[in-house]
Amino acid sequence: MVRLHTCCVAPASDLPLTQYLLRFDSLFHAGRGVVFPCDAQGHVDLDGLSERAREHYLYARAVIGREYTFPHVLPATH
Repeated sequence: MVRLHTCCVAPASDLPLTQYLLRFDSLFHAGRGVVFPCDAQGHVDLDGLSERAREHYLYARAVIGREYTFPHVLPATH
């Protein structure tokens, strides 16, 4: 998982190569959010995430509408 804008939780090189990313945008900080590797339908392989990334993903899902927007699928750029 990578936090967008100014801080990174993991280097991009630690992300598995994927064709798509699931992005949760921050409701309070324009341009910020979190992204996770996913398939074209937005399914995230929880077993493929590190423990820290899995915790961030589950947190982002839990606070949709309170801290993050509904996620959307984006094509990955490598």
